[in-house]
Amino acid sequence: MMYYVYILHSKSLNKSYVGSTSDLKNRLKIHNLGKVRSTKNGKPWQLVYYEGFINKTDCRREELFLKTGKGRDRVKYMLLETMKSS
Repeated sequence: MMYYVYILHSKSLNKSYVGSTSDLKNRLKIHNLGKVRSTKNGKPWQLVYYEGFINKTDCRREELFLKTGKGRDRVKYMLLETMKSS
């Protein structure tokens, strides 16, 4: 089984969301149906980045890192052009 850290972006809110899942396609669908409290506003959410892991603990550690100050800085740096154009 694979586990994924993902980053969604809402053009209408100009905000990003970081999460993790083992079913990326279904999770994106759930976000865009408004069934996730923290992303029910800002639909549609666009998947702008994902990273795969074979270990759930490593995946969760990366998700938590991306939610820290240094992690947010890394995301801004990695996705500078993507966030401008989305």
